[in-house]
Formats: sequence, structure tokens, C-alpha cells
Amino acid sequence: MRARSFPEVVSTSDAYALLGLTGPADGAVLTAAFRTAIKAARPDAPGGSETRFRKVIAAWRLIQRETAPLALAPPLRAAPAMPVIGLSPGIALNGGRVEVRLGRRTLRVRVPAGLRSGEHLRLKAAGDGGADLFLPVLVRGDGRLSAVGDDLYMTFPVPPRLLEDGGRLEIETHAGPRSAWLVAGCQPLRLRLRNLGLPARGQRPQGHLFVTLEPSEDSPSAAEDLLVRFTRVWTPDRLAA
Repeated sequence: MRARSFPEVVSTSDAYALLGLTGPADGAVLTAAFRTAIKAARPDAPGGSETRFRKVIAAWRLIQRETAPLALAPPLRAAPAMPVIGLSPGIALNGGRVEVRLGRRTLRVRVPAGLRSGEHLRLKAAGDGGADLFLPVLVRGDGRLSAVGDDLYMTFPVPPRLLEDGGRLEIETHAGPRSAWLVAGCQPLRLRLRNLGLPARGQRPQGHLFVTLEPSEDSPSAAEDLLVRFTRVWTPDRLAA
């Protein structure tokens, strides 16, 4: 199937098309269309990409400028696209510092824990004339974890025999090992580990971690897993004591 191309945002008609609209809409419909478009445009969504994400944001800003009550004001020049603050799942979980390029400047910005894709981070006095900037945030997957909304996702290799027969499974997560019990014949292919997603922030609740179980002959057997856990607990220091 040929990938759909998205036009440059050069007019309000292009901007409305990027939001899935055929023309002007009232405030509630316009806001709902933007939320739907930005969710589908995220790079971690099927069919999304960073380029499409930026264009949807640019379309939203263009429509807001064009529909503002400025009949007596001179026409506005298109503002340059603002950079997107890309965060790893680890930074989204725990907070930290990231670098942001603003023209020729590089700023080291402290990011609080719990930011989600689509939210905005305020940079005080970082704009022209000392104005504040509000830059969109995007949480990118790091190959092990990915984020969608409040929740985190990962895959974990499991011996096929354990999936068939059931038994105790220890999953290595970003928060340390967590145990789960698989029931023979009715085990799910995805487990939910409660409250291991992005932390609560403002009105956003604590997220969960969803683990997709991936059958793999290379994963340790139940006996090997038991040996690993035994070795972890009974270290030489504890044996000497």
C-alpha cells in the first residue's frame, strides 16, 4: 500500500486538511479534530512520524492565527516551527535534563517526571524579547520501552513451554523484577503490571506497564530462571554470614 503524503502547511485549507476537516469548524469541533490528528501523528502510533507530528502542530497554530480577531492588524508572517522536546521513557519516568536547540542556542532544560506526549513544557524567558516558550513534548521509544498516553509498553521473551504449561514468571522491568503467574491454557499474551507506567502528574493518573509475552527458545527455562533467582538471593556474602 502506498504511503499517504502530507502537504506543506502553506494555507489554511492545507491546515484544515491536515486536521481531517474540509473547512472551518467551530471551537469544539476544531479542538476535537486537533486532538485526534495529533494522537494519530505521533511517531509511536501506526502510520505516524515526527514530520507529520510537526505539521499537525504547525497547522493548528496557523488556524489559530488566521481565525483570531485581527481584522485591522497587518497580515502575520508564518512563524518558524518550534522544536519538539524529545524524551526517552526513562526521562519521562524519572525526570532529568535534556538539550533543546533554539536557533544557534543550545539550552539544558530540566524536565519534571511524568510528562506525556502532546503536553507542553514551559521555558521561561527563552523566546524573543524575554517571552516564555511552550514547546511540545514527545516521548520516543528507546527500543525496550515505549509510551502511549499514561502507559508504558515492553516485550519480554518467554519459553514456549511455560506459555503452554503455565507457571511462575519473573519479568525484568524498569522498576526491578516483578512476578506473574501464567495459567496453562488461558494465559494472556499481554500482561498488565499496575502502577508501573508514567507517574501521576496534575490530573493525569498513574499509568500501567503492559508486557507483551514473546515466545522465544533463547529465553531461560523455568529451571534456569529458578537458578538465577536463587543465585541473586544467596550471594557469597550471605552464605559467609
